[in-house]
Amino acid sequence: MIRLLRDQDGATAVEFSMVVVPLFLLIFGIVKVGEVMWIQNALNYAVEQAARRQAIDTSVCATPAQTQSFAATAAGPAVTAAAFTASTGPCFSGGPQGSSVTATYTMAITAPFLSFSVPLSA
Repeated sequence: MIRLLRDQDGATAVEFSMVVVPLFLLIFGIVKVGEVMWIQNALNYAVEQAARRQAIDTSVCATPAQTQSFAATAAGPAVTAAAFTASTGPCFSGGPQGSSVTATYTMAITAPFLSFSVPLSA
């Protein structure tokens, strides 16, 4: 029995099995946080570009639907045009016309035994 308690064979495998699960969870979390940040940055960029294009170049973004389509193209393949809303109106009472583009996107994050969503907006 004492020989069995002093035996070190397999200790590395046991230690590795205890460390590998938190390590993979950490790596998965870092990747998912990076993905959320990338989509948030893409939404900000798309909203900025679509509002600028709607205000300056009305031949490309003449209607809200065209502006939404332009914003979805600028955001990349992860976001559809339904996530964007576009409107025009005066910047202030009696002021010049302005444009407003907003985005709301819910990103679903799934992992084994875990599923939640992160609301993003720009």
